Amino acid sequence: METTREIYWNIGHGVVLPMYVLSMAALGVLVWGFWKRLPIYRQGKPLNRFDRYDERVRRMIGEILGQEKVARVRAGGLPHNLFFWGFLILFAGTLLVMAQADFFTPVLGLNLLSGSFYRIFSLVLDLGGALALLMLGALFFRRFVKQPAGLETANEDYVIHQLLFAILLTGFLIEGARMAATELPHNPALAVYSPIGYLFARLFTGFEEASILIAHKGLWWLHLALVLGFICAIPSSKLRHIVTTSLNAFFAPLEPKGALATINLEDESLESFGASSIRDLTWKDIFDADACTGCARCQERCPAHSTDKPLSPMKLIRQVGELAQRSPDAGLIETVGVDAIWSCTTCRACQDICPANNEHVNKILELRRNLTLMEGAFPGEEVRGAVNNVEVNGNPFGLAFAARGEWAEGLPVTLMEEGAEVDILYFVGCYASYDRRNREVARRFLRICAAAGVRVGILGKQEKCCGEPVRKLGNEYLYQMQAAENIELIKGYGVKRIVTTCPHCFNALARDYRDLGLEVPVQHYASYLQELIAAERLRLKPEPFVATYHDSCYLGRYMDLTEAPRSVIAAAGGRIQEMERSGADGFCCGAGGGRILAEEKLGGKISEKRVAMARDTGASLLISNCPFCLTMFEDGIKTGGHEGTLRVRDLAEIVAERLQG
Repeated sequence: METTREIYWNIGHGVVLPMYVLSMAALGVLVWGFWKRLPIYRQGKPLNRFDRYDERVRRMIGEILGQEKVARVRAGGLPHNLFFWGFLILFAGTLLVMAQADFFTPVLGLNLLSGSFYRIFSLVLDLGGALALLMLGALFFRRFVKQPAGLETANEDYVIHQLLFAILLTGFLIEGARMAATELPHNPALAVYSPIGYLFARLFTGFEEASILIAHKGLWWLHLALVLGFICAIPSSKLRHIVTTSLNAFFAPLEPKGALATINLEDESLESFGASSIRDLTWKDIFDADACTGCARCQERCPAHSTDKPLSPMKLIRQVGELAQRSPDAGLIETVGVDAIWSCTTCRACQDICPANNEHVNKILELRRNLTLMEGAFPGEEVRGAVNNVEVNGNPFGLAFAARGEWAEGLPVTLMEEGAEVDILYFVGCYASYDRRNREVARRFLRICAAAGVRVGILGKQEKCCGEPVRKLGNEYLYQMQAAENIELIKGYGVKRIVTTCPHCFNALARDYRDLGLEVPVQHYASYLQELIAAERLRLKPEPFVATYHDSCYLGRYMDLTEAPRSVIAAAGGRIQEMERSGADGFCCGAGGGRILAEEKLGGKISEKRVAMARDTGASLLISNCPFCLTMFEDGIKTGGHEGTLRVRDLAEIVAERLQG
């Protein structure tokens, strides 16, 4: 017998027209459902996310088919991916059957679904359907039986799972009924290429053929009704994320990570700054709520939420969506909550892991801008004092300008105002300039540069705070004032390269200052040291040691610099015992987002939790390369009860101790 099957067997080709009419009607309901949501999105401000169109399309296709962001999640990621690919196989198979029945056969007289191709087709579709069914069961177990903390479940979730189960099961039952009446009695050799269908076909053995035909036809119409219902339900249920999450891969920013819109402070038409209502956000901020899948991955990664602070990135996204739909005139800040807004460390762990490409951090920063610039609010009086010190003295400590370069006395360094030729400008930053512990790091860095024959210049008393902490607190005005003075100095001296030991300064100078006219190449010292070692300009005497390494959020997650510091540690003889959260999944120290200037009054200490992770590795040495992290960890070791069992050191200190000669 021919290796093929009759399409629309037992149903008849008379169903084709009504099937297509009903399908088009369902698609019309889907389009109309999303069309009705457009006014909700349009409440937000304009934002161009249609630029670099080709690049956006390529990224969207890659993310949809690759499902990489979903795969990064240990629990639930793989089952979701396998379910998606299984369902995709079934969808592709359905389209091929329709094309065969309604185009290839009547128009071209060609039957693709025959012979070896049909056998492979049957096997692939059967296995794809089985995979989708099994993974749907795994996802059901995770959501409803072994529910992770923070994963919210509503009645709608039960309905959606039941609908998907019903679609898959009726599909196999239809196949089983067809095989019971055709392949099992007349072509059993072909039945082996539909192993799952064969199992369902066994359910119909013993039934009269007339009963099988009736059951098959009834199941076919039921299956069609379920599929059409599924399509109609997409725009009005959580299923809408099938469309919106895919589109968000297109709409996601193409700018460097953490890029913020630089406010034109000279624009006299601006009457307010930041966001206090839905209309102050962009349409993309509102669209994010529809793209959110409610998976709680952002919440699980959030250091503020995990230390019992009143911030949930997932809840923030949902609050924006609820206000946009139901109460667009309500106060956004009041809805989210001031304590939640100030709790964010801007570490971007939420945004980095989000499979829907939602943008949590920038929303929070827009709320902070409104609080700071329009209401003069701060998370505490200590922060207000530090910000005032930055404005008056150019540093958060309120110490004198003249003292900024005192740490470098007697060291091989040149003040830029003296006019000497230098290889790099070392932008020191406030902590390395004034904080006693971090001054040691700066001194070690200069000794390393001297050993490599690098001529270093500093701005000394002319240097000002880079402005990054106050910008992340929402004070765009003060940030731009500090940045403008630094940029003018740097340009005036004709600097060719800038190196900094602070990831926050690194981000500000390398990315944020670009909007204000700085074009000088900027490096973090970890990559600069790696460069010197690779060029054999910096020679080390490796001494074996074991340590764990902390990825600063503003270095690892913002700048993707995870390998350079590890390479330098290895060159120094170190063996790293990685923490539970490392690399792109690193856990914040608690200092980002201007929190270095604030007292941690709510919940537990983020630094203590991170220090505990370091201690759990069994290593007695914790290495960082950020002055904020170093400060937070020294405090966390003391308050967390780890003194004597764990110490923290900067990468520069490790390298300086192993210099040759």
